[in-house]
Amino acid sequence: MPRFLLTVLLLLPLLTRADDSHYGYQPPSRDGIGKTYMTREISHVMGHRGAAWLERPSREREERTDLLLDALPIRDGDVVADLGAGSGYFSLPIAKRVGSGRVLAIDIQPEMLDLIRQRSSADNIQNIDTVLATVSDPKIPSSSVDLLLLVDAYHEFSHPREVMQGVMEGLVPGGKVILVEYRAEDPRVPIKPLHKMTEQQAKRELEAVGFNFVENLRSLPQQHILVFRKPLT
Repeated sequence: MPRFLLTVLLLLPLLTRADDSHYGYQPPSRDGIGKTYMTREISHVMGHRGAAWLERPSREREERTDLLLDALPIRDGDVVADLGAGSGYFSLPIAKRVGSGRVLAIDIQPEMLDLIRQRSSADNIQNIDTVLATVSDPKIPSSSVDLLLLVDAYHEFSHPREVMQGVMEGLVPGGKVILVEYRAEDPRVPIKPLHKMTEQQAKRELEAVGFNFVENLRSLPQQHILVFRKPLT
């Protein structure tokens, strides 16, 4: 291999980090990737083999997912994006609630999207579109989504700033983001620390890309329901 090419290959990670000015790097903790955003270390992604945990029978009782679904400001005809859709735990019931609207089930794992398509077909649900995203781009068409739901996924994004910029572009003016994360303020919540977020940290990160904080609904036993809005202009 030519010496100059070897030098370029060795320097490439450093050059990439030099342009990655919004992020920091540190030795990874047990559950983290060693990359930080606004001092928060990003956690590992739960792979598609964890789908059974998402669908566990005790989930509704533990997390009161029924209350979360009822809290979503969904109207007939809305386009709702479920970003980090996983197994479709929320995508499928939302599809039944939007009436003539549609659901974009978005994930970076093709296996998860395959599972959603299988479940949709089995339940004869025809208004879900699966979208294969990348780690830095949610692949949402510009100004196409009324409401975007993020349930226990944002803390795993390796490029949270770029993803949320893509979300901002994809929402209609005044469109909302519903960010659901386990409460880091509460030590009684039995979740690993990197898989929880404080309200303050979440507000800091989403406001940095232009979202306006609206409210924390505070109706779930373990999680925040944080509502953000894209500015009208």
